[in-house]
Amino acid sequence: MHSELWHPLLIGFCLMLVMEGIVPFLYPQRWRNLVHQLALVSNRGLRITGFVSMMTGVILLYIFN
Repeated sequence: MHSELWHPLLIGFCLMLVMEGIVPFLYPQRWRNLVHQLALVSNRGLRITGFVSMMTGVILLYIFN
């Protein structure tokens, strides 16, 4: 990969970590409850949710680029 790609990719990864850390930092008990509820969701449900999330990301990247 080109070095020009690494910088924005690392910035995006760092921002993702910040965004994912906000809820457990601010609401640890709610986060714990959410994780417990996620453990009860079927594999198929998680796969569908993951797929929809990925496709939403791809579509948004296409729109904003």
